[in-house]
Order: sequence, then structure tokens, then C-alpha cells
Amino acid sequence: MFSAETYSQRRQTLRRRLAGQSGLLVFPGNELCPMNYADNPFPFRQDSTFLYYFGLDVPSLAAVMDLDAGTETVYGDDPTVEQVVWTGPRPALAERAARCGLTQTARREAFGQTVRNACRQGRPVHLLPPYQAQHLLALSELLEVPCAQVRRYVSEPFARAVIAMRSIKSEEEIEQIRQAIETTRQMHLAAMKTTAIGRTENEVVAAMEQVVIAHHGRMAFPVIYTIHGQFLHNHYGTNSLADGDLVINDSGAENAMHYAADITRTLPVSGRFTPRQREIYELVLSALNQSLEAVAPGVLFRDIHLAACRILAEGLKSLGLMKGNVEDAVACGAHALFFPCGLGHMLGLDVHDMEGLNEEWVGYTDTIQRSEQFGLRSLRLAKTLEPGFVLTVEPGVYFIPALIEHWEKTRQLTDYINYNKVREYLDFGGIRIEDNVLVTSNGANVLSDTIPKTVQEVEALTG
Repeated sequence: MFSAETYSQRRQTLRRRLAGQSGLLVFPGNELCPMNYADNPFPFRQDSTFLYYFGLDVPSLAAVMDLDAGTETVYGDDPTVEQVVWTGPRPALAERAARCGLTQTARREAFGQTVRNACRQGRPVHLLPPYQAQHLLALSELLEVPCAQVRRYVSEPFARAVIAMRSIKSEEEIEQIRQAIETTRQMHLAAMKTTAIGRTENEVVAAMEQVVIAHHGRMAFPVIYTIHGQFLHNHYGTNSLADGDLVINDSGAENAMHYAADITRTLPVSGRFTPRQREIYELVLSALNQSLEAVAPGVLFRDIHLAACRILAEGLKSLGLMKGNVEDAVACGAHALFFPCGLGHMLGLDVHDMEGLNEEWVGYTDTIQRSEQFGLRSLRLAKTLEPGFVLTVEPGVYFIPALIEHWEKTRQLTDYINYNKVREYLDFGGIRIEDNVLVTSNGANVLSDTIPKTVQEVEALTG
């Protein structure tokens, strides 16, 4: 945990941001989630916003901030003797609360009573968007409304205040992200050294898991380590690695404080890129490097995304895969045949930071609206960058057979795409290269620049 003062100051700042509001701010912590029966749960992961304001990393807690009375209460139960028999001694609730600067505690059952009483008195109850079914059911019972009506209590001012705070990383948060990235660097080095002809995807993932566990962490998200890199979120399996294969390794550590890293490298299984693979790799790397150079406060991330699209389109045109005017091709979305996703997203306590609070509120504004165009509509972050933002930058080129065949069959954007040439790449797969970057007061700091990514570096370590 951070210091008690850190959590107290965060809550004070939240109050100031919501000075015009009244009622209760409700923070349900996460519960253990049974894998197949109650005593065999999935590994516990606390709600990120609960961690941000309270830091208590145990299940079955909740908290309420009363905006009118100025009180802050954490709700939970002390361990019983029977629980101690199975799990060993645990700190009392009051001891835990003191670690985050709280003195007021109550039994867990009082949480429901507090929320119900507020509702019956007509006081505003402010919720953040629930993302787990068990939260939705519990809140339905507390609020005495059907599940379908729980979202009526989701408070946009509350969510936007949280987003504004969590978006700007403090120095101590940046240090936590650096730790996660350092573990991720070692994970990727292990993957490069383990990737070889005859190995299987899951063998390489096991080598990465050994690293992250040894560093007291966990994976920030299910590992994407796959020879089928043309599919954007294709997780690892048991495929054997063969000569000529490309492997996308999109993975990141979550450190003990739950801050995440998210890094992608693309590896040639044989240890050498083929000439065709190298051409596409160098193109993606160029788009990455130029995008990283463009990151700065006051810049629209959507503009960086579109600039990356133009770089990719120009390179694909030089290879004969695209044709026509590059500006026009990007304006009408022709490049999205090869890059059908966004350039990046926020990073922090969540790998897609704060996405559960509403992606539109995190990545867009009232004046910067999401596009409806294929590809561009998948951009998670479009708004103006500010000092303290930490984000991913992850261009790629993907040859997705089903998408290519559909576009060619329906004769989409034939003025810009050379389908005869594209068909030669149907077996290519995909390439993505991703770094994590901090926006500073006068530019940017690439936090992951020590993780090998040039052709020479990758070939020296792989195969």
C-alpha cells in the first residue's frame, strides 16, 4: 500500500471535485468468485477504484463517503475463530482501515442498511458502473430495484471525477508502473530466449509466468502469445512453433500493487525474419517510433493515430498492397483492412485503464466524439494528452483472411487496395509492436525503451 496520507488526500480531492453534489458515494469492493464451488475461488482481484481510494486488497469490503456529513466508513467483518482455523490470523478491520487513513468502520451488514436508508430518505446514491454480475445483483438488493434499473444510480459526475484523478499518475504511481514494466521486460526476454522451432505456445507462456510469479506479481491480462497474430486478441494455445512462423507476444505484468504493463513484441521463430517479414516489421516499427515522438501534452491522440495510419498506408503502398492517394485512402478507412484497431489506450491500475468506468468518458470528450468508421471506431483513446497520462502505443499490420476475402468479394475501396497483391499475403499473419509511454510536461518518456524491439535486437535473442 501507499501511505495512509496518500489515500486520505485522494479522498479529499474527490470531495472537492464533487463539491456541488450531495448524498453517498458508494464503493463496493470485489468478492471472491467461485471457480466451481465456493471454497475453490479464482485468484482474488480487488476493484481498481476501491484500491485507488482505499488500498485494501482483501475481499468482502465496501466503503461509503457521505458528502453531506463528511464521513468516510469502510465496512467489513473481523475474522472469526473458525476462519482463522483455515486461513490463519488476519488483521482486524480497524487495523486495515487505519492503513488508509480511516478511523470509522462498521460491520458489513451495516453497508446495506446505510445504502437502503439513504434511498428511503430520498438522498442521492452515487454508483460507478458495475461490471460484475455479482455486484449488479447485490446492488439490486440494496437499492430495492430490479437489476435493469441499477444503472439509473450510475453517477456521471462521480465517474468523471474518478477518471480525472486516476488519469493523472503521481510519481509514486509511475514508479509502480516502472516496476511492472521491468518485470515485463524480463518476461519478454524469457519469451525471446524460449521461442524456438519445435516448442509450443504454452511452453513459452510458462517461462513468462515463472518470471512474473517470482517477482510477486501476476499477468495483467491473459497472455496473447500466438502464431496466429492476424487475430487481434487470440490467446495462447498449444500450437507448435515452426520455421517461418511469426509469433506475437502481447503480455504484461501486474505488480504487487496491481499496476499494469502492456508490451507487444513480434518474434521470428527461426531467429531470422524473412525478407517479406522484415519489410512489414520495419514499417510497423517506423510507425511506432514516429508515434512515440509525437506524444506530447496538448496533442490529440486521435491525430497521432491517424498519422500512424498514414505511415502504414504509405509503406503498404510502397510494397504494392495499397494504391492511390494516401490521404484519401486513410480518410475513407482503406488502411483499416490492415490496421482495424486503435493505436493505444490508457494504462494504470487496469491494463485498459478505467475502461469499466465507461470508455467514452475515459477516451473521449463532449467535443471529441467517437467515429463510426470501421477501424477508427475502435480507437479507445482520442482526446488531448495531458502530463501524467500513461498510455500504450501499438501500431500493427494484420492480414486477416476472412476480412480480406469479404472486402474483395464486396469490392470495397478498390481504388486504394491492390487485392491481387494482398492475396499473396493471406498466410502472413500479423505484426504488432507496443510500448508504454508517460506524457511529461514537455514531451514524453518511453517507459519500456529497454525492451528489445529492433530487427537486430530481436533476431539476436530469438530462436
